[in-house]
Amino acid sequence: MGETRKNHQLKTLGPQAARLITALHEKRRTIFSVRDVKEITGLAAKSARNFAATLVQRGIATRLKAGLFILVPFELGREREYLGNPYLVAKELADGRHYFLSHASAMDLHGMVTQPQLVVCVTTPRAVRGRTILGTEFRFVRCKPEHLFGTEDRWIDKTEKVVVSDLERTVIDGLKQPEYCGGFSEVAKGFWMRRRDVDVGRLVNYALRLDVGAVIRRLGFLLEVFGIDAPADLERLRAQLTATYHLLDPTLPAEGRRRARWRIRVNVTPEEIETLRST
Repeated sequence: MGETRKNHQLKTLGPQAARLITALHEKRRTIFSVRDVKEITGLAAKSARNFAATLVQRGIATRLKAGLFILVPFELGREREYLGNPYLVAKELADGRHYFLSHASAMDLHGMVTQPQLVVCVTTPRAVRGRTILGTEFRFVRCKPEHLFGTEDRWIDKTEKVVVSDLERTVIDGLKQPEYCGGFSEVAKGFWMRRRDVDVGRLVNYALRLDVGAVIRRLGFLLEVFGIDAPADLERLRAQLTATYHLLDPTLPAEGRRRARWRIRVNVTPEEIETLRST
């Protein structure tokens, strides 16, 4: 029944639209660009843009950004606005290269959160403007080119995959920029949920490779508070400490006791930390 309806739709689209949609389905692609329209239909640049705009007007596609579109599934009927999988959209917004899903988004993919995520975080060395599409915010975090490490491919569906920070890099990025994860407590909670799967040695290697003082301090504190038995790795972190103190959670007020062992100001209550261990 669904195939019959699909074929009926193609017959009523007109030959160019039918050819475009058929070609995209054959390539197993739902997100397409003006360049794809040109290549498949043979239209000139201006005509291809106008043709894509017509598809949007007719509810056949949704515009994601200038020159980038997604097909609206036929089964949605008259629905004209469709985002699809936001992680695949994020990949396309980043041009599919030199990027990885990070922070709260990576935590979601690694099963480190308990709440639905309304913001998609992407790390890239390029300057990419953030945007909100159909209620979902896409936030791009700039990094140095040499910091594109600690990633893995993750299949999102049967045909599409994205690049995401691995488990250890996800923790490190959360400690570096807790504001993109809901604060230090959310990062700590995620770590505790997956603690049996974390490679502590790799975690420390990543922290030392990034060479960010706040990350080294927060990681050492986190491992110690959660009772992770890795004395040699803790000493590797302590060997890099300077006299400067950093906040445990930069999203919270600068208050709380100073812990000399990790040169950190603990502005998260002991009760909250204890609660994290019991989640």
